[in-house]
Amino acid sequence: ANFPARIAFQVASKVDSRTILDQNGAEQLLGRGDMLFVPPGTSRPVRIHGAWVAEAEVREIVAFLRKQGQAVYEEGLLQPVKEMTATEGASEAERDESYWRAVELVVSQKQASISFIQRRLGLWYPKAARFIDLMEQDRIVGPGDGAKPRQILVGPDYLVRRPSR
Repeated sequence: ANFPARIAFQVASKVDSRTILDQNGAEQLLGRGDMLFVPPGTSRPVRIHGAWVAEAEVREIVAFLRKQGQAVYEEGLLQPVKEMTATEGASEAERDESYWRAVELVVSQKQASISFIQRRLGLWYPKAARFIDLMEQDRIVGPGDGAKPRQILVGPDYLVRRPSR
């Protein structure tokens, strides 16, 4: 991720400090919460101190809280979420003939990405992205994992026995 601010804790060398802050200074920090903060739009670091809590202290606090009594949970939140069927999340109209062409392409080529569907079927980004979302919802493809390709969860036999159109 790209953050507009920079924070540096104590580092071992000036080189490390320059890597983080583009200037020296972090190598002189005291540790245990002592840090340099460079706000967005400035180049001048501000020395600040964050709270240092040792791991043993965290364990003691957790143990104390556990002794206070049983947790009270909202029962409605503990119930399992009902699985959506293919038609609950999206209307059948969205699963038109062009959607099924995209499914056939993805399953037969064993490749699922928005750009792949765009190129091969000549679709605009929003429609291709919606098709990928629907395929994930229908459990045809797995969830996205950054830049990695999506896993195809069905085989060629799915095309023969696919849901009615």
